[in-house]
Amino acid sequence: MVVRGLLDAERDLAPLRAEYEVLLDAVARRLESDGVVSRAYGHLPFGSRYCALVQEMGGSLANELDICLPQKGVKAGTSVHCGPAAFGLLTNPRLLDVVEAVIGPEIYSNPTQHVRIKPPEQSLAADGVVVGEVARTVWHQDLATIMPEADDSRILTVWIPITEATRENGCMLVAPRSHRRGLVTHCPDPNSNYSRHAIPDRLVGDRRVALAMRPGDVLFLTMLTMHASLPNLSGDIRWSVDLRYQPIGQPTGRSWFPGFVARSRRDPERVLPDAAAWANLWREAKERLLAEPPATFQRWEDGDPDCA
Repeated sequence: MVVRGLLDAERDLAPLRAEYEVLLDAVARRLESDGVVSRAYGHLPFGSRYCALVQEMGGSLANELDICLPQKGVKAGTSVHCGPAAFGLLTNPRLLDVVEAVIGPEIYSNPTQHVRIKPPEQSLAADGVVVGEVARTVWHQDLATIMPEADDSRILTVWIPITEATRENGCMLVAPRSHRRGLVTHCPDPNSNYSRHAIPDRLVGDRRVALAMRPGDVLFLTMLTMHASLPNLSGDIRWSVDLRYQPIGQPTGRSWFPGFVARSRRDPERVLPDAAAWANLWREAKERLLAEPPATFQRWEDGDPDCA
């Protein structure tokens, strides 16, 4: 379901854009100081600056700007962004009103959440190998990326474009009504240089819809809806945020990451008050992960017949 114009591009999204201008500048200057990149590219506008940094360091730049820790390999220097504008989007009342209409008034913010800034394909590796999550998104169902303990949780995926999403710059693709088929096999992706799984193309089906969206539009998906994205063939970035919400008390599928109560009609005092409290949750989670990393998991064996 796409709700057109649910958010105001200036009132609701401009604060996040401004916050990320400051964040990217701080990250770029630190990376330059540490010798990771040759320069900070401070003379370039946001999109061009991001692309220049990606060309030097690849997909690892995405981890520097994300609102969630990586699934594995958390180190002392691993960062997670918990700024007030990001928290404000997570808890936006207009957004939560629609979430409430779908899953009810007791809303928990699932910690599987990301800021994705997709550079043009020309900014990626010349050999075409996918670098992390900065390139095109393969066909998948969100349920396949979390622990089976959450299979019965009513998790709602919410996808928000921060810049315009078009066919040219890599808008979302969905397979309508694919959620009715249940969870399908995801196989190792041969075009990825890291452990990523994708639905084989033949299992997706022929009905695929490209969703061109403007800033302020919001896409709502079930955890079983098959979706992907087109490649970014434009000359600029395609920037989006994907969030997830569920009823309070249900498993998140990422128990080692911190979610929080975003809205509660029954007990409003449980609602997380601000970005500082959110950041503290992630700091505590990082300390636990440094002491004891979570076990890796995948739902399918690499030799599954559907992957032949």
